[in-house]
Amino acid sequence: MLRVAVVGSGPSGCYTAQSLVQLDSGVRVDVLDRLPCPYGLVRYGVAPDHEKIKSLQNNLRAVLEHERVRFLGGVQIGPGGVTVAQLRELYHAVVYCVGAATDRHLGIPGEDLPGSWSATQFVSWYSAHPDAVDAGFLRDARSAVVIGVGNVAVDVTRMLARGLTELTPTDMPQAALTTLADSRVSEIHMVGRRGPSQARFTTKELRELGTLPETDVVVDPAELALDPGYTDPSALPAPQRRNVEVLRGWAGTPPTGAPRRIRLRFFLRPAELLAEQGHVGAVRFERTAPDGHGGVTGTGRHEVIGGQLVLRSVGYRGVPLEGLPFDPATGTVPNLSGRVLREGAVAPGEYVAGWIKRGPTGVIGTNRPCAKETATSLLEDAPALARRAAPDPLPALRAAGTDPVEWPGWQSIERAEADLGTSLGRGVVKLPDWPSLLKAAAGKAP
Repeated sequence: MLRVAVVGSGPSGCYTAQSLVQLDSGVRVDVLDRLPCPYGLVRYGVAPDHEKIKSLQNNLRAVLEHERVRFLGGVQIGPGGVTVAQLRELYHAVVYCVGAATDRHLGIPGEDLPGSWSATQFVSWYSAHPDAVDAGFLRDARSAVVIGVGNVAVDVTRMLARGLTELTPTDMPQAALTTLADSRVSEIHMVGRRGPSQARFTTKELRELGTLPETDVVVDPAELALDPGYTDPSALPAPQRRNVEVLRGWAGTPPTGAPRRIRLRFFLRPAELLAEQGHVGAVRFERTAPDGHGGVTGTGRHEVIGGQLVLRSVGYRGVPLEGLPFDPATGTVPNLSGRVLREGAVAPGEYVAGWIKRGPTGVIGTNRPCAKETATSLLEDAPALARRAAPDPLPALRAAGTDPVEWPGWQSIERAEADLGTSLGRGVVKLPDWPSLLKAAAGKAP
């Protein structure tokens, strides 16, 4: 029997476990996660109002309930927990599916001012990640600036424009729901440094902005016209062409005077965050222009956009895990078809899948072929890996000071969240902090 540890229970980890047990009936997989809850970014990254995408949890659940797969939550890997070396001794093979745990920075003056946050921090707060804090994101904010034009930028823009009626049916924690419902933010600027034909959002996400109640979506036709792909979209790939068509429709529609307004801005590169009484008060942007090679160049002209809340959404980045090699240039673990490379040589029994393998690219479904490639590599190596004995690692994990949350513990959390929702007159409502999650996992009322 081949015992494999998969570190990370998000899509890449679950798809890796699924491929392993489907491809080889002699494999047993432990899916380890630092959190007591499974599903990774599907639970803590997908917007609360995207029920269809969040329903992917049902597919991941089927993997974790497989008879040869075991979920072990609350297991810290690295400093303060089980080391990479210890994990390697406990299992025949280890697959790291740890994603890209931090966000990219802008690298401009004023970025660290109070009121300036990464979109990741904001998403974690309204998604009830237990590490998140209520940092007073919306305190005294009347206008928000979202820097970036990808799907995460669209998500946070949409959440800022949602009202109580739309948010109540979601699983958003009660404190975040109340704060967003009471928000005084009436103007949201979503700003990209390049043109509409190069934006990273998908058309489905973009169109949702136009369906928000009591919200106008405003785009400047002159700004859009700077993009050659906007002027003649016929040569664009279909996704970009559809985006341009949506924007073209909005550009020709006058605002209705709704109480909230989303302004989509293009060809503006952030240059500096400006302070107002010790807090961010505005962002100074440099106007850019197409350089003729798919990029942009600065024009030396600047524009200031006011905002007491600034959220940067310019991409994720992998972080090193102590004991594993790491390439800081790419934010990934060096690998060959998923096999970890140490100083250019394959490290027996160590593998990666997902964003830590290939970088933060693609959509959720991209993790399937990525995971299958890694699982195939691992199973090709299995005869050599399985030569040594590997008894059940759970007693050794407990002896190392961990107290894993197994599947019944997670089911107890689910019941507690359903009960909390019922008590609030809502559906399921997430528990927002470590104490309440661990208490619920132990079968105690939060």
